[in-house]
Amino acid sequence: MFTNLTFYSPEFLWLLILLPCFLFWNYHYSKKKSPSLKMSSIQGFTHKSFKIKILPVLDFLRYIAIVTLIIAIARPQVVDVSTQTKTSKGIDIVIAVDVSSSMLAQDLKPNRLDALKSVAKEFINDRVSDRIGLVVYAGESYTKTPVTSDKAVVIKSLNEINFDGVIEDGTAIGMGLATAVNRLKDSKAKSKVIILLTDGVNNSGFIDPNTAADLAQSFGIKTYTIGLGSNGNALAPIAINPNGTFRYGLTKVEIDEKLLESIAKLTGGIYFRATDNERLKDIYEEINKLEKTEVEEFKYSNAQEMFRGFVLISCFLIFLEWLLRSTIFKSLL
Repeated sequence: MFTNLTFYSPEFLWLLILLPCFLFWNYHYSKKKSPSLKMSSIQGFTHKSFKIKILPVLDFLRYIAIVTLIIAIARPQVVDVSTQTKTSKGIDIVIAVDVSSSMLAQDLKPNRLDALKSVAKEFINDRVSDRIGLVVYAGESYTKTPVTSDKAVVIKSLNEINFDGVIEDGTAIGMGLATAVNRLKDSKAKSKVIILLTDGVNNSGFIDPNTAADLAQSFGIKTYTIGLGSNGNALAPIAINPNGTFRYGLTKVEIDEKLLESIAKLTGGIYFRATDNERLKDIYEEINKLEKTEVEEFKYSNAQEMFRGFVLISCFLIFLEWLLRSTIFKSLL
């Protein structure tokens, strides 16, 4: 009954501190009002009747009546608050992932591709109100997952991304970007974003990266580019053993940062360089902060007034005190 109980005018509760003063005044001055009789002996008056013993009940009823009346003046209410959120059209995001063999380099742990998948998974889970799609590219590109609000499907597809030789090896940055643009060009979202990640230079595909960047700009698609790889050399696949496993060796990390910066600048995005796992995580967190979906929150409250019950209790106690004073205790007062 008293869950979520609040007071509309809680300042009146300060009146309760006057109650001890009233008790003291009533106790002090009641003695002065009582007539006194001097006698040589009070032996015959030592036995008190039952009525005299319970006489303080009248004062007790009066004090409780005052307390309940003050509570009633403070207007106790039981407030039921409901919250409703309204989200704008949100943001459509396509993550374009380089899946060339160099993404198996071990300068990020356990390798570049697995490090990316781990960080991207957290990013996807944080985008509650947005739609996300996946594009993968190496020597060519294709859509892994169309833009969707079903995060479970996106994460499942992300976990399935591996270097499996299904598509030709290489790094077709222009192809990957163009495929991502194609997934977003007809979107009605208030904001359209591509996060393009690569660890190399454009060396494959038939679409020039600058042409793909012009397309992104023409459709109002912002592109964040990420260059992935440590500075210097990294342990990366250099050949395939007879049993199908990779042979690793130190290779120079080559990222076309000038191209990635150009793509980002042209489309209104930002270029980032991720040289280790922690920096990659920081980059996705920064993008997450930069691309926020507006959410409005509306609160509705329904207040049920409770003061009437306290007023009735106070009136009943006052009436009961008057009734007892006028009947049972009349002879003693």
